[in-house]
Amino acid sequence: MKAMNYQEIKYSYIIKKNDDGTFFGSIKELPGCMTEGDTLEEIFSMLDDAKAAWIATALELGRAIPTPYQEVEYSGKVLLRLPKDLHAKLVEIATENSMSLNTTIVSLLNEKSGIIQESRNNFSELLLNFSRYLQQSPKQMNLKG
Repeated sequence: MKAMNYQEIKYSYIIKKNDDGTFFGSIKELPGCMTEGDTLEEIFSMLDDAKAAWIATALELGRAIPTPYQEVEYSGKVLLRLPKDLHAKLVEIATENSMSLNTTIVSLLNEKSGIIQESRNNFSELLLNFSRYLQQSPKQMNLKG
């Protein structure tokens, strides 16, 4: 992806309202690209700035710039190789639940993807709290300085 058109790239913005009325925003495709603001207008502006900084840093480090999720087309088909014992366990689960193997695998992946998303949300919250901590003065952090 060309560096000169990065501002035109349409990524997935995730905006959440904090308990105190402020907003937390992140960009789904850019790990660690997040910010916080007082208003929606401010959060979108700050996310645009964060996106620009994230992309500039990635380019400096020679890293690839991710493609936005909505531009990727998925067929819905995945060729998967499994260990024989796992294959047998999955067939057993499918049979016990009167489901096809395909439906069983899709159900299990769906369940796990919810857990993964929850873990990502918790990690994002952890990063945000750490970022807030780093923005405190040394006195607030109980450090000498």
